[in-house]
Amino acid sequence: MPRPCKRRRICAEPDCRTFGPRDDRVAEAVVMTLDEFETIRLIDLEGLTQEEAAGQMRVARTTVQAIYSGARGKLADCLVNGKELQLRGGDYVLCEGAQPGCPGRGCRYQPPEPGQQEETSMKTIAVTYENGQVFQHFGHTEQFKLYDIADGKVAASRVVDTNGSGHGALSGFLAAHQVDTLICGGIGGGAQQALTEAGIRFYAGVSGDADRAVAALLAGELAYTAGATCDHHDGHGEGHACGSHSCGSH
Repeated sequence: MPRPCKRRRICAEPDCRTFGPRDDRVAEAVVMTLDEFETIRLIDLEGLTQEEAAGQMRVARTTVQAIYSGARGKLADCLVNGKELQLRGGDYVLCEGAQPGCPGRGCRYQPPEPGQQEETSMKTIAVTYENGQVFQHFGHTEQFKLYDIADGKVAASRVVDTNGSGHGALSGFLAAHQVDTLICGGIGGGAQQALTEAGIRFYAGVSGDADRAVAALLAGELAYTAGATCDHHDGHGEGHACGSHSCGSH
């Protein structure tokens, strides 16, 4: 079984999530994931070294270096080219605050108010869907089954039609439904890139019962194939799946 994804720890979700030009132009949007945002906060605002930031986020220094480099590039793109910056998505888990193991430097964790449930980092899981099974070709899927997650469990589920959307357009379809995690069979390189840019992590090469796949993901036991591509669908040839776009190297 492939090594499971290691989720990056962030101390708090940002209060403001959208930034952009103040004039009337229609600004192109750049999506920065919340783990990317955390590296900017820790290194540029709090003054941590990359090694210290890696310790606080519980990942390798090389991982923080790659995340930070990508985040700085997105900031530069927005400032120089007048694009809108949106903060959402990413492969992260919220800091436990004062619990043992939190370095606490610059930590902005706020416990929930009495009677208020703390929001989990995983909001909605989508599965390419056909007759109860994980459909095996992402770009040709006609339906997704969406699972709303609360407290690490499925709170509700529903099946939605893609209405003819395909390949790269499906990432926008999923983002519009506030999906942050995808389970699928084969998926092409172009679609992988579109999902990554939309801040949607994905687990490719999954087959079998859709409900069981979601249950396995929530239990940290989902078996998937890193490199399950559908290059005959989008012409991008060999690509990467979860192993490179959603895990440690990025």
